[in-house]
Amino acid sequence: MQLVHIILPVHLVASVYAATYSLSDNWVGSGFLNGFTFETIADPTDGRVTYVDQATAVSKNLTYTSSDTFIMRADDTTVLASSDPGRDSVRIKSDNTYTTHVAVFDIRHMPQGCATWPAVWETLESDWPNAGEVDIVEGVNDQTPNQSTLHTSAGCTMPDGIAQTGTVSSQDCNVADNGNSGCGVKAPSTNSYGPDFNSNGGGWYAMERTTSFIKVWFWARNDGSVPSDMSSGATTVDTDNWGEPTAYFPNTDCDLASHFGENNIIINLTLCGDWAGAVFNADGCPGDCTTYVNENPSAFSQAYFDFAAARVYE
Repeated sequence: MQLVHIILPVHLVASVYAATYSLSDNWVGSGFLNGFTFETIADPTDGRVTYVDQATAVSKNLTYTSSDTFIMRADDTTVLASSDPGRDSVRIKSDNTYTTHVAVFDIRHMPQGCATWPAVWETLESDWPNAGEVDIVEGVNDQTPNQSTLHTSAGCTMPDGIAQTGTVSSQDCNVADNGNSGCGVKAPSTNSYGPDFNSNGGGWYAMERTTSFIKVWFWARNDGSVPSDMSSGATTVDTDNWGEPTAYFPNTDCDLASHFGENNIIINLTLCGDWAGAVFNADGCPGDCTTYVNENPSAFSQAYFDFAAARVYE
């Protein structure tokens, strides 16, 4: 038999290996302090918080690190008057921006409690919503499960019948529609968010973004199916081996290449605000959200992130 050697064009070769990515950023412990900027902006979601700079966060113990731990949290000691600025909290943004990539977050604990609204997400603040937004971890007032959501400019929707383990909550990604609810997918397990997540030791979140799709996965800490390249923090990952995603956003009815540009990773904790405040009582929380935040600092003793690591592969 004659052997035929086929030489593929470079762009076809690249597509064959598109599921394999190499480590480009690796943040562990104090690495978070070097790879992220502490933002001191006014909260865009109108939360009852004051985002502090890195020096303030460190001096007030709102941020601290060890060899394998990065903590960021809200103040849990100060009683606020109504005339005071919001409760001190932390919002960080990656120094680097990304397009096609995989982002992995090994999280032991996320903020919990009434009024809390934690998020791990990506966007480009200077060009929102034109550069898109991907919410990887997000929720409010301890309401499970986690919801992963896209927010975009007009002309982006998600189809029915998507192969994912999560449940579609909305299909219109346009920020101008439906009160900017975006196109969201709720995870299938309660241990994906809040107290259940924390009592189980947390887990791993991963997001893969290409021009063809955006996928989000979640594995609980004790999940026997967590891929070895995920749990070990390997220098390369192969997303083809990760199974069906929790959330899958294809480019079927949304040109992802035109709706998403270079994005930063953002991690933040706000309190009350446009979402957590709006559903505060409906979620079983007592009284007025702002008053609750002002008068109950000890309610935020569990309002912290504990990251074992965050990694980006490109």
